[in-house]
Amino acid sequence: MTFSWEKMKEPGGQSRSSRLFSSVSSRIILQPIHRQFTSQFPACTSVNAIGQSAVLFFIMNGCIARKGAADMAVKNDLMARINADYSRMSKGQKWIANYIADYYDQAVFMTAAQLGRAVGVSESTAVRFAMSLGYSGYPAFRRDLEDNVKNRLMERQEIKSQNKRAGKSQILAQILESDCHQLEETLLQTDQNAFDEAVDIILSAKNVYIVGLGASAPLAMYLVSYLRLVRDDIHMITSLNTSEIFEQMIHIGSKDTLFGISFPRYSMRTLKAMEFANARSAKVISLTDRVTSPMNLYSSCNLTAQVELNEIAQSLVAPMSLINALLVAMARKRKSAVARQMETLEELVREYAFDGIDELNPSDDSLGMDYPGEVKHA
Repeated sequence: MTFSWEKMKEPGGQSRSSRLFSSVSSRIILQPIHRQFTSQFPACTSVNAIGQSAVLFFIMNGCIARKGAADMAVKNDLMARINADYSRMSKGQKWIANYIADYYDQAVFMTAAQLGRAVGVSESTAVRFAMSLGYSGYPAFRRDLEDNVKNRLMERQEIKSQNKRAGKSQILAQILESDCHQLEETLLQTDQNAFDEAVDIILSAKNVYIVGLGASAPLAMYLVSYLRLVRDDIHMITSLNTSEIFEQMIHIGSKDTLFGISFPRYSMRTLKAMEFANARSAKVISLTDRVTSPMNLYSSCNLTAQVELNEIAQSLVAPMSLINALLVAMARKRKSAVARQMETLEELVREYAFDGIDELNPSDDSLGMDYPGEVKHA
């Protein structure tokens, strides 16, 4: 199967998602979970790296309390319905879902026949799409889509108004409020079965390949760094050169797993790596912003996390927290192995750590270095 961007592009050739989002990573560290982790791993007092950022299950409590009925609101949201049913949709229905996600402000004015022509499917497919989401027919679906578009426009206008009123002292509160909202949405929309499946796939794989390029590279590096405390045979795909990516993956097979991370603007190189892994019968896990993302084309296990653009950067707080949740879930399944790894690391640090000037002076015999086969004289 070869992926085509035709369904994702605007007439000018640029994806709407790509136009809306830039690619600068950000990170938030949430400390309280450290105590929770160290209570689970008493021998690993220095492993705050895995537990330092709050796992979704813990950090959400304060945020969700402020929204009250957020869970019900998301369940009633049209896009949430599409996300929940996307994996069960037919090929034509998925095309409609993708189109609505990218062009909802145009789809709201279309009849079933017009939507079908725009996407390249029949009118009856558009009607079945609406009914598969629980609507009595296409008119009811269209009315709900209209309400959804109105709500989005009102939210955007409110954000713009708040930004205009905000002074320097309010910027911090606004950004943290926005990040907390992304975490709420991620928690409410996360498929727990997919999360559990991802944990099991990673732990049972012979080799785990992780690819995240561009703005997603810090997320991939973070996952690789701490996943190595949980299991062996972790490989990070680092090159931006397509041929080198395949060189690093050349031995991937049916017993292996590829974990691909990409957010708008989506990385074609990451997508090609996932396509290659899928062709080699490896299990593919994706971490992206929505179920209709092109990054889910070749994945059998899809994880989604909310991202949002501010004036300069795309916040990756929610993906980072989801990765932390994966790390903690895996570490809890391998408590003794993680404890041994941490003890070994601490022993290595004590034995080999050097905090002095990092420069060897050949004329200085005080270093006391031993060489194989050397006979020492008194």
